[in-house]
Amino acid sequence: MRLGVLDVGSNTVHLLVVDARPGARPLPAASHKSELHLAEHLGPSGDVTDSGTRALVTAVRDAMSAAADHGVEQVLPFATSAVREAGNAEAVLAEVADRTGVVLHVLSGEREAALTFLAARRWYGWSAGRLVVLDIGGGSLEIAAGQDEAPDVALSAPLGAGRLTREAFAAAGQAVAADDEIAALRLRVRRDVARLAPELSRAGPWDRTVGTSKTFRSLARVAAHDSDGRVTGDVGVLERAALHAWVPRLARMDAAGRSRLQGVTLNRAPQLLAGALVAEALMDLLDVPAVAICPWALREGVLLHHFDALPDARPPSTIVAVPPVPA
Repeated sequence: MRLGVLDVGSNTVHLLVVDARPGARPLPAASHKSELHLAEHLGPSGDVTDSGTRALVTAVRDAMSAAADHGVEQVLPFATSAVREAGNAEAVLAEVADRTGVVLHVLSGEREAALTFLAARRWYGWSAGRLVVLDIGGGSLEIAAGQDEAPDVALSAPLGAGRLTREAFAAAGQAVAADDEIAALRLRVRRDVARLAPELSRAGPWDRTVGTSKTFRSLARVAAHDSDGRVTGDVGVLERAALHAWVPRLARMDAAGRSRLQGVTLNRAPQLLAGALVAEALMDLLDVPAVAICPWALREGVLLHHFDALPDARPPSTIVAVPPVPA
């Protein structure tokens, strides 16, 4: 059957359309994305603004229209940190449901980490041994580790690349960051990652370190090229030594300069330095020489979990039949 996975994240509202059935590998059929940057629509009190709510409604409505155009039978909709941390989350969710018919299921950070881990486990298989999976999102960092399909440890921290960029850099990442801004953010990130390390150690030593989602993919592509754009490494692996070499270069660039690098989009370029500082801290403090880049992440994990029908599966109300798009 044709399914849609609707991901309302801190940066984008992303609909992934797949042809899937239980026991079979899901095949991507289409993708629809709105660059909403919902976390930038928060007022001083932490509430999503009225304009942000309207923009979210429009993005969800557009995604559901795209789902209908692609023959999607059901949509699995969920939201992550930007919505779950909003002070008026319930009102925003109610407005979206009322205006679009879509009931967004809000994932906790730990649930997000566990579902992403499931996707990575299925991608690499049991022969990969014990995994640690790292995901730097727009609003939060997720880490999960273990040897089964459910992780032994699932952690979440407010170390997303978009969040840190807004909080640490006066120009929100558009201009070249000041040295003292970079130093302060580097210290903050390393202290926060160090606090996670003892909890992560409960999962025991791991055999493979995996990175998922846009920040790690972009960093791997950047680090696989030299400063002249020549390929020097594998774009499917982020090497710690290469990342160390690139962080000072990224720090000397503005957003426009970063957007000209291999694998970096204009919308994500402002966040790349903060994301690189988080990735560097993770690799240094966890003593990881290389991170393998996994093509599957949270959206695939939601889809796999849906088909697995585990005891803690989401309630049926979070599975939305594609209705006619409201006027």
